[in-house]
Amino acid sequence: MLENTLHNQKTTLNPPPRRPQQILPLLQKTKEAYLLWYNFYLIIPKTHRYSLGQKIDTFFTEIIEAVAAASFIMGEDKIKFIRLAIKKVDTLKIFLMILWETKSLDDKKYISLSLKIDEIGKMLNGWHGQQQKQNSLTK
Repeated sequence: MLENTLHNQKTTLNPPPRRPQQILPLLQKTKEAYLLWYNFYLIIPKTHRYSLGQKIDTFFTEIIEAVAAASFIMGEDKIKFIRLAIKKVDTLKIFLMILWETKSLDDKKYISLSLKIDEIGKMLNGWHGQQQKQNSLTK
């Protein structure tokens, strides 16, 4: 009886995981790139982990925030957040290049991450163009 009570309390405290919500494909790609980066972040040399590595980590989270915000906003404000995400992606590319050039990130890791970030940049630029067309048609 005590075992059943403990089991019921345990399941109440730890409900089964819910199925993840569907998210915007761009957010999904950005999340995947961040998770890849996070694995690299944990093993880059300490000389860069708490400086440039932290900065790159922050840029990733800011890109995710900007894309998430843009997905819920309409009109000109949406374009502002998309532009912000594009600016952050472009800066992120430069920081990653520096990390690679200083040998803190090896070729294979740099290439795999760069390919994902390039794809994110293309998706953002496509979304930006689409929004500009929509806004020019409604004016």
